[in-house]
Amino acid sequence: MNRLSGKVAVVTGGALGIGRSICLLMAREGAAVAVTDVDENEGRKVVESIRADGAIAEFWRLDVSVEADVKRVFHDVEQKFGPVTVLVNNAGIGGANKPTHELTLAEWEHVQAVNVKGVFLCTKYVIPQMRRAAGGSIVHMSSIYGMVGAPDVPPYHASKGAVTLMAKTDALIYAPDRIRVNSVHPGFIWTPMVENHLSSAPDPVAARAIVAALHPLGHMGEPDDIGWACVYLASDESKFVTGSELVVDGGYTCR
Repeated sequence: MNRLSGKVAVVTGGALGIGRSICLLMAREGAAVAVTDVDENEGRKVVESIRADGAIAEFWRLDVSVEADVKRVFHDVEQKFGPVTVLVNNAGIGGANKPTHELTLAEWEHVQAVNVKGVFLCTKYVIPQMRRAAGGSIVHMSSIYGMVGAPDVPPYHASKGAVTLMAKTDALIYAPDRIRVNSVHPGFIWTPMVENHLSSAPDPVAARAIVAALHPLGHMGEPDDIGWACVYLASDESKFVTGSELVVDGGYTCR
């Protein structure tokens, strides 16, 4: 219950799915959690759940693609809780599922703005706080598709490949500051994003079974599978882990 005691965590995209799980579990383990999202209604519900368990949380509306938003929120979180020592760059969108030659520039740039620029901006503004705190842990939410390819959703796959390498680069740059940077690579996790992705199939129920079967363990993951991975990387248990990919995919990428 105290794996993250004394830590201040910012979780982007914290209102639903994986982000919600990360917020709940980190608060349960003793962190003061800043739940951030563009979805104010669901984000505030997460805070209410955390407080109902006697833990500490606050909600901030945050569009990670807007620098002024990021700068303001990180300043306000530090004023409320103290320097941020854990950042989970979880906010992300799927984007248009079209072949590359059919994508518009706007569709491409929209995904990169959230999934890549958002990671850059949040990392940029958390580093000074982690330096003041003499260390910290940053977790980038990548994907199995930040490691292997697939014939769909090109903007999403490109964005997740980018954040994988961003984690390695910053792990090297900030290691002297005792700031660790790692990426997490989920397989298919049953979240609103995956449900929405599969809903466009002619038979969504059959599509879910087919996707589940892609994982050698025979099923999709749950948000808490990723939430606990993030707790580990945020905790001092992973003090010798940086620049690594933590793959939580039911064996998907073993093929």
